[in-house]
Amino acid sequence: MQVEKQAEEKVKNNRIELNFPEFPLSIRQNSSGEEIFDIIRKQYVALTPEEWVRQHCVHLLANTYPKELIAVEGSLKVNGMNKRFDILVYDKELKPFLLVECKRTEVEITQKTIDQALAYNHTLNAPNVFLTNGLSHFILAKQGNNYSFQSNLPLM
Repeated sequence: MQVEKQAEEKVKNNRIELNFPEFPLSIRQNSSGEEIFDIIRKQYVALTPEEWVRQHCVHLLANTYPKELIAVEGSLKVNGMNKRFDILVYDKELKPFLLVECKRTEVEITQKTIDQALAYNHTLNAPNVFLTNGLSHFILAKQGNNYSFQSNLPLM
């Protein structure tokens, strides 16, 4: 009974409580479903499970780095194929600084997930990579050709 109550408290309006600080998120209903306001793109976007995680991450990053240095859902080529990154933070010289890969809460962060982000980063060459499903977070710092796990977001 206690476990069920805890599970109910973790889910509010079909949105899972994430392992992020609380942020003031703007959500609205339209004819096609719920939308959430993206403070970087300055528009409402469809509220999918991945977008729920991405918007929490955007708010965290916007409280850490200048908003004008954050890009959301940009294009890149990986092995000749068109792909999209979730979030990319640039440094003050406008070089990639932190690549962020967001997954739905149901998607476990595995070696396959890490490999996907690192393949994207092979193109972008950011010195840092952040992977999250909203519940678990992994930060990697590039050192030469290797990556090491870090406990905090990198400082610019």
